[in-house]
Amino acid sequence: MKVNLVAIVILVFLITSCKNEQKSTDEKSQEKQIKEEVQQKFQNKGHELVHTMVKKVGDYSKFLNKEDVIYTYTYKTPDGKTDISTEKYMFNGELSYGAYETHERTLSNLEGFMEQGYDGNEYWLKIDGTIIKDEASLEKVAFNRPTNFYWFAMMPKLLDPGLRYEYLGEEVMDEPKFDVVKVSFESKDDKPKDIYQVYINKETQLVDQFLFTVMDYGKTEPFLMKVEYENVEGLLIPTKRKYKASNWDAEATDEEWTLVNWTDIKFNNGLTKADFKQ
Repeated sequence: MKVNLVAIVILVFLITSCKNEQKSTDEKSQEKQIKEEVQQKFQNKGHELVHTMVKKVGDYSKFLNKEDVIYTYTYKTPDGKTDISTEKYMFNGELSYGAYETHERTLSNLEGFMEQGYDGNEYWLKIDGTIIKDEASLEKVAFNRPTNFYWFAMMPKLLDPGLRYEYLGEEVMDEPKFDVVKVSFESKDDKPKDIYQVYINKETQLVDQFLFTVMDYGKTEPFLMKVEYENVEGLLIPTKRKYKASNWDAEATDEEWTLVNWTDIKFNNGLTKADFKQ
């Protein structure tokens, strides 16, 4: 009995030791996995700063939960030209529609009530209900529809796959301190892609301003965009915007600002894909 008791004690000790050793190994493995996941999640400090900003304004999953949006888009240029459109988007699939009651800047050569759309497969254009097949006009629609959609959802879409981030350091401008991050797009066809240089307010964690290019129109020198936010159903939307030409140090020219405002924003309107067909 004594021998058996000793053997049992030794066996229990060995089993416990093995379990503790296995537990320690598992914990180390989990810690290593967590560290690897964190390293994979953020490319660098710039990526992490953009991620923090997006969590503040509302990530794209929150847009998807809203399903769709309708709002009024007003665009005024320094020379007095105005666009006013009712914009409609579905976030799943990035479907886009614009009904222009005024289009002094966009396709101003076409007179009448203008409708533009992207139904997930093709872009289309109508004037006073008549379908327009002009290729040059449709090319502008193919620029306007995704551009207007992107501007509205830009902040969360700065976390889209295929983006690259570079932390450029801190800057102080008129009191606020900013973390400056360059965001660029991977190019699969070797064509130049747009660059966004965002200035993240260190206190609010919001993008107060950003530089951007418009490579589709050969604009390689940046524009400076300044924004103000509005809380709409729990999302921080940069509804007041103004921009003009700048350099890469965010030193704007003396010209007047182009003004862009979004008003009467309403989510969850029950839009369907049929609303985006021509």
